[in-house]
Amino acid sequence: MSDFEQFMLSYRFDFVAPSTFFEEKQPWMDKLQVLQKLAADEKNSARIFKALADPPTTSLQRLKALTTGGLPTFIDVGNSFGAPAIVEDNIMHQLVKNGKRVVMMGDDTWTQLYPEHFNKSFPYPSFNVKDLDTVDNGVIEHLLPSLHENDWDVLIAHFLGVDVINTLKSLSTPGGPHENTLLLVMGDHGQTLNGDHGGGTAEEVETSLFAWSPKTPPDAVLSVLGENSCNFDLHGKEVCVSTMQQLDFAVTVSALLGIPFPFGSIGRVNPELYALSAGTWDNQRTGINACTPQDDQEAWKMRYAEALCVNSWQVKRYIDQYSGSSIIGFSAEYLHHVEELYSKAQANWSEVLKSTCPSETAKGEEFKESASSSLQLQIDAYSSFLERFAKLARSAWTEFDLWLMGTGLLLMILSVITQAYILWQKVELQTFFWPRVALPEFIFLLLNIFARFGIELGMSKQIAGPTATKDHPLFKKLEEVWLLALFMPLEPNYLDVVGKAGCFCSVNLHHWRIHFRCTFDGLRYGAAFIGFDNFHIIRQGFLLSIDTFGVSHILPVLSLPFIAVHCYNTASKKSKVKDVTINILIQVHLMYGLITAITTTVTIVCVTIQRRHLMVWGLFAPKYVFDAIGLLLTDLLICLASLYYS
Repeated sequence: MSDFEQFMLSYRFDFVAPSTFFEEKQPWMDKLQVLQKLAADEKNSARIFKALADPPTTSLQRLKALTTGGLPTFIDVGNSFGAPAIVEDNIMHQLVKNGKRVVMMGDDTWTQLYPEHFNKSFPYPSFNVKDLDTVDNGVIEHLLPSLHENDWDVLIAHFLGVDVINTLKSLSTPGGPHENTLLLVMGDHGQTLNGDHGGGTAEEVETSLFAWSPKTPPDAVLSVLGENSCNFDLHGKEVCVSTMQQLDFAVTVSALLGIPFPFGSIGRVNPELYALSAGTWDNQRTGINACTPQDDQEAWKMRYAEALCVNSWQVKRYIDQYSGSSIIGFSAEYLHHVEELYSKAQANWSEVLKSTCPSETAKGEEFKESASSSLQLQIDAYSSFLERFAKLARSAWTEFDLWLMGTGLLLMILSVITQAYILWQKVELQTFFWPRVALPEFIFLLLNIFARFGIELGMSKQIAGPTATKDHPLFKKLEEVWLLALFMPLEPNYLDVVGKAGCFCSVNLHHWRIHFRCTFDGLRYGAAFIGFDNFHIIRQGFLLSIDTFGVSHILPVLSLPFIAVHCYNTASKKSKVKDVTINILIQVHLMYGLITAITTTVTIVCVTIQRRHLMVWGLFAPKYVFDAIGLLLTDLLICLASLYYS
C-alpha cells in the first residue's frame, strides 16, 4: 500500500473545519473548501480530525513526536534552531529498514532530523518568515510529477499552506496508480494570532488532520466507530469531525504500512483512521488458527484487536526497559496499576481467539454475537491499558506539577519576606527605605508599569474605538504626572532641592533593567583548561566554577568583610570594634543574600508564569538555572564566611 502524507505548518483545526462548528466566524475560516467538500461528499471515506498535540509545539518537537510516537520534553526546545539527527527509533527508520521507499520535499527540518532516510529529497529552508512562497512553490514543482511516478511508497510534502488534493483525486480512480493510496493532510502544530506556537493555548495545540481514502469502508465497519461531532457546512451538507491525539499518529501509520512500531512509541492505533485504509477491512484474509471471520465487522475487529495486541506488547516492553534503566522512573503505585491492566488484557486474549472459532455445537447467530462481543471487550481492554499509560507518561514528562511549583514558589517568597523583616528591624535598613525616597520611587514605578501596558495597548488594533482607555481623563492625568517625574531630574536646580536621593529611583531602575536579561551567555569551557594540558574532572570543574561564578557571586561575598571593616574603622574603643564589625558583617551578608533571593524569586515567577511559552526553555531556562545555582552558592558562601569571621 502506498501512502501519501502532506504536512502544513501551523495547520490549525479552525483552518479546516467549517465555520459552523464555532461560535464566531473568523476571517481565516472556510478557506480550504476542497477539504470540506471531500469531507461532506465522501464522508465515509474522508474525515476531518482535530489532532491534539502535546506541548512543546515547535516544529522540531512535533516532527520528532509524530515519527517516534513519544513525548518530547521541554528540554528539546533548545535544539529548535539547530536540529540534530534523531537517534531514537522512529517510523522513518523502520520504513527504510523494511525496504520502503521514501521521498520528501519541503521544510528542510526533515533532512536535519533524518539525513540518510530518503531515496529522494528536495529540502527548502523555512525560517525566513518574509518568504512564504519558496517552500510551497518548490514542493509543487516536484510533487506533481512525483504523483505520476511509481518509485515511492511514502511521499512527504511539507507545505507552508498549499493543497494539491484535486490532483491526487484524479489519479485515484479504480485501476489508477493511487487506488490504494491513503492521503493524510496534517499540521504539526497550531499558533496564536501573534504567531506563537509554544503550546500554552488551545490554538497552539489544536491542529488538524484530514484523511481520505479512494475506497469506501463497508457500512459494517463504520458502525463500530465512535460517534462524531457533526454539523452542516455553509452549503447545507453534513460534515463530521473526530478527535485524536497526535501521539497516536506514529503507531497508526506503522500499523497501516505494516512496519514495526517505534520502540519508544506510547500511542494507541486510532480506530477511525485505521478503518479508512482498505487493507484493514478486507475480509478475504483468513483469521487466526484458520478460522474465517463471519462478516466485515468481525474481520475488521479481529485485525484491529491484533494491531492493539502488538501495540500493547510494544508499550509494555518500553515500560519495562524504561523502569529498569531510569533513575526516577514512574510512581510504583500507578505503574503497578498499569501492569495489572496489561496482564488482564493478555489473559483474555487466548479466550478471545477461541471464541472466534466456531465449535461444532455453536449456532450461527449465537456465535456471531458472542465473537463480536468478545472482540469488543478485548479492544476495550487494550485501549484502557494504552490510554492509562499515556496519561501516566504525560503527567511525568510533559505536564508540570503545579502543586509542587506553587509550594516551592510560596516557600521562596516566605523566605524573602522573613529575611526582609529581620533586616527591617535594623536601623540601617530603615534608613535605606527612607520614606521620603520610598514614596516617589513607588509612584514612579507604578507610572512606569502603566506606561508599559499603555504603550502595548496603544499599539494593539483591539484598543481602538471611542471607549479606549487612552481617552479617559484619569489616564491623561497620569500621563502628565509620569512625564513630570521622568523629566524633573533633568532640571539643573533639581539636585539642590531634593538632594542625591532624588535620582535614586532612576539609577535603580536602570540597574534592574540591565540586570534582568532573558538569556545566559553560556559556560566558557575554555577557561577550565587554561594552564593545563590534561583533563581532570575535579580540577577543570573547579576552574569552570570560578570562571562562571567568580565575579558575580564568589568575589562579592568575600569582599563584604572589607566593606564592613572600612565602615567601622573609626570606632573609639578597640575592645568593641570586633563585636561591632561582626554584627555589621552579618547584616551586610544578609542584605546581599536578600538581594540575590529577590532576583531569583523574580526569575522563578517569570518562569512559572511563562512555563508553556516557546522561548522559556530554549532561552530563559539557562538564566533560571544560573540564578538558582547562584542563590545556593551565595547562601553557602555567606554561611562559611559568617562562621569563619565569628
